[in-house]
Order: sequence, then structure tokens, then C-alpha cells
Amino acid sequence: MKILFAGTPEFAVPSLQALIDAGHDIVAVLTQPDRPAGRGMKLTPSPVKQLALQHDVRVLQPTTLKDAVVQADIAALQADVMIVAAYGLIIPTVVLQMPRYGCYNVHASLLPRWRGAAPIQRALLAGDAETGVTIMEVVPALDAGAMVEKGVLPIGPRDTAQSLHDGLAALGAALMATTMDKLQQQGSLPATPQDEALVTYAHKLEKAEAAIDWTLSAAELSRRVRAYNPFPVAQATLGERVCRLWMATDMPGSAAPGQVVEAGPRLLVGCGEGLLQIEELQMPGGKRLSAREFLTGHALQAGDRFGHGAALSSGLSSGQSSDL
Repeated sequence: MKILFAGTPEFAVPSLQALIDAGHDIVAVLTQPDRPAGRGMKLTPSPVKQLALQHDVRVLQPTTLKDAVVQADIAALQADVMIVAAYGLIIPTVVLQMPRYGCYNVHASLLPRWRGAAPIQRALLAGDAETGVTIMEVVPALDAGAMVEKGVLPIGPRDTAQSLHDGLAALGAALMATTMDKLQQQGSLPATPQDEALVTYAHKLEKAEAAIDWTLSAAELSRRVRAYNPFPVAQATLGERVCRLWMATDMPGSAAPGQVVEAGPRLLVGCGEGLLQIEELQMPGGKRLSAREFLTGHALQAGDRFGHGAALSSGLSSGQSSDL
């Protein structure tokens, strides 16, 4: 089939690769314009653009799809179907109607749960037992299209937003490839409307959410640490300095919120309920270290305290995005 692919970040790369590997004719790739990145803020092509160029696929990078000239260029492609994976721009109805078989999106949640920008992180934060991928028809309303296929991915006690992202990207790629095979064979795909009564929204992550509140339960703090890895990264204070927490799990026990209970070989900290076992952390200007490595080089002992991570936006990376 002649496919127009619209995607931008790493999440979309496996889906594009799967469609290429399946032998489909990728008539063009729509991706966002090159953005400044890295220490030198050099203009850098999106991961999807980089893959497209490797396969000599035509790349279109409009700043908007509302422009008549851009729409004419898309119409001239005469695509059979349009595939969307974390593209990041609004797609007007006129563009959605151009492909012969319509437009389908790969979304990183089990719709109708977690429509919106940060479905992976919100599933982790809510303590969901599973997440997944939904292939759906694209409609003007946000993530509201009828559902065509679903794939489920369990959420484990050590999963982070990054590990789930990688698993869902692979799952979505495989699901999209089989879905397009069915479309090619059948000429249409049965779809189930979403139950609007079950809709939840995955609002975009804000940097302020990274502040750790030790009065919360250890179970909730573990979810937060893992959900904010790799962005915006959970933060607390240790003395006068901001400390980033990259991995933490919960365990039974009791201590004052923020109080260090054990500082070798484990690093255990009291919470509103239970203990947080910090497994990987980072001080300003330093590397990410395991708790054992950290304790070797820092004079931390039982009775010391971690502070709340209030108003720590200055310590957060501005070069990362939670969007999918």
C-alpha cells in the first residue's frame, strides 16, 4: 500500500521501520521541523526524519497542515492510508479525508483510558496494573476515534516511563504492521467506538510535579520516581543541594518522612507510609550512581534527612519532553 507516515519522536520510529520492513510504499514522511538540541543547540532532525532519510523516503516538514499549498502537496501523494504516531501537529479534517482508506493512529494507552499527551506516565502514576497500545481511527477530537486493535503490556514493579515507552513502541509497531496487512487484504477495518463514560485524560507533565513530598506513601513515591524517569526526574533536597532520584522501590517499615533509616548497603528513607528504597540517584554536576556507589562517596548516615523537593524547576532539564 501507499502509506503517508506522520511521526516525530523515538516512539514513532519502530512503527515506521515495521511498515518499511513489511514492503509498503512509504510515499512520504511528515515530521516536525528540525529543532535545536544538545549543548550547542544545533538544529537536529527528528528521529523519524533520520530513519526516513536512511531509506530515501521523501520528508515533509511543514509548520502547519492548515496551509493550502501543504495540503495540495499531501493530496498529490495519493496515499492509500495515513499512519500517525506521535506526530505533534493538528491534522485538519480535510487532510484526514485525503487517503483512500482513511487515517489511523498508534496511541500508547488502552483507550478510552488515558487520552492525551502523557499516557505512559499517567498510567504509572495511577498505579495501573497494565497499559498498552490502541490502533484507532483519527478524528478531529483528541484521541477520540473508534478503536481497531489493542495490545496489552503489564506494568511491573520496576518499570519506568522509559522502559514502558520502549515496550509500547515495539508493541505498537508490530500491531500497526499486522493491522495494515489486514487493511490491505480486506479493504476496511471493523472499529469499535470508545465509551465516553470511561474516558480519562493524561495531561502533559509539568516540571513542578518532580518535587518529592515525603509525607506521601512509599508506594506512591516509587511510582512517581519511576514515572518521571527520564523526564522530568524526581527531585528532593539533601542538605542545600538538589538531588535527582532515578529509581526507587517501596518496602514495609516506618520512619519520619524524609528521615534516612539505613545508609549502607541500602539507602532507605521514611515516608508517610512505608519506606522508600532509593536505588539510583544523582547530585548536581555528578553522574547517576547506584545507592551503593553514592554512599561510598557521600557521608550520609541514619538520622539524616532528605527535604521536600519544592520549587525545584531550575534544576530540571529543559531539553526533554514528555509528549508522545
